[in-house]
Amino acid sequence: MPQTVVITGASAGIGRATARLYGRRGANVVLLARGRAGLDAAAQEIEALGGRPLVQVTDTSDAGQVEAAADAAEEAFGPIDVWINCAFSSVFAPFDEITAEEYERVTRVTYLGFVNGTRAALKRMLPRDRGTIVQVGSALGERAIPLQSAYCGAKHAINGFTSSLRTELLHRGSKVRVTVAQMPAVNTPQFSWVRSRLPKHPMPVPPIYQPEVAARGVVHAADHPGRKQYYIGASTVATVWANRLAPALLDRYLARTGFDSQQTDQVPPTGESNLFEPLDRPGGDDRGAHGAFDDSAHSRSLEAALARHPAAVASVIAVGAVGAVAARAALGRGARSAAA
Repeated sequence: MPQTVVITGASAGIGRATARLYGRRGANVVLLARGRAGLDAAAQEIEALGGRPLVQVTDTSDAGQVEAAADAAEEAFGPIDVWINCAFSSVFAPFDEITAEEYERVTRVTYLGFVNGTRAALKRMLPRDRGTIVQVGSALGERAIPLQSAYCGAKHAINGFTSSLRTELLHRGSKVRVTVAQMPAVNTPQFSWVRSRLPKHPMPVPPIYQPEVAARGVVHAADHPGRKQYYIGASTVATVWANRLAPALLDRYLARTGFDSQQTDQVPPTGESNLFEPLDRPGGDDRGAHGAFDDSAHSRSLEAALARHPAAVASVIAVGAVGAVAARAALGRGARSAAA
């Protein structure tokens, strides 16, 4: 039986790339987002890859719309096996330049959208005692940076919310699983349609990864949801550990570099942002999965690949340990021979 997978934010970026992977598996893929053009294009890709798509135009900040989409998913395909929360919005600006309405909108989409999706999934998964929820998180949910206070706050909230939920599921002995895939900087269209008050075009903080790297991490997390979270990309691991080991030093470093590293030398985009309304309206342009940084984005991540193959990593570590012990013994014998 093919899996039934719901993906929010499926019209572009990581959500779009993840939908393609499930399409290749022949899955039933339920696509949630606000932008009709992106959703329709994603559905065509999934059909071409061998999957079965269902388009649901949905604003995830609206719990009623999310619930209706979940109903439609199960009416079309039966029980939902995997629910992936990926939709988000953001504003690039210093905190005091973000309006109350903008801040609330980012929070409602980027945090409460995940809450709404999780609630809809659990409503259906808990009675069956099976199913997996994946939260697409961010290194910025562990270590905040300047100019993205609303987004960072929402991603931190997702971590706290998910940890609380996980302990509740453990307490009741539920077989429903929830995990977080923590993302690095990813080359998605958001940097061209995000609301920004920066003097230059916004960009992800290097190193930048292609959305396919992120998507492989999401699918792996869904396939192996026993771990609390997965760190996708070496930069995510480095960010998390730097923040744990030297948070004050990292504060000063980001205060010095965090403004320039999030801007190109190009003029900022003009026109509308997608904060309150989608830009890929019916008949409009499909933005696809990739953003404007293909030339500088990595299509592979050694760290992420190793995370998907823990047995191989364990074997390498074991061989290395045996080699180290043998080398140490040989050095010891050599020293004793020299002394004699």
